[in-house]
Amino acid sequence: MEELVRTNDPVLISFLESILEDAGIKHFVADGNMSILEGSLAMIPRRILVDSDQIQMARKLVRDAGLEHELRPESGRA
Repeated sequence: MEELVRTNDPVLISFLESILEDAGIKHFVADGNMSILEGSLAMIPRRILVDSDQIQMARKLVRDAGLEHELRPESGRA
């Protein structure tokens, strides 16, 4: 899996999960339960991870939604 977005914004996470689900793109929100350790201060960002074979489509959906600035840099690809 590859990191698509890293954020503390629960609204953004919910929105991105919605558009990914609608497109049938498998994803996982990592670090979602870290609030237990940090005391709900939202200091540890959540990461949206996407299967490597669907990352380009997921990135396109985020760009199309006008949220390109939220994307993590692409991993090195030849």
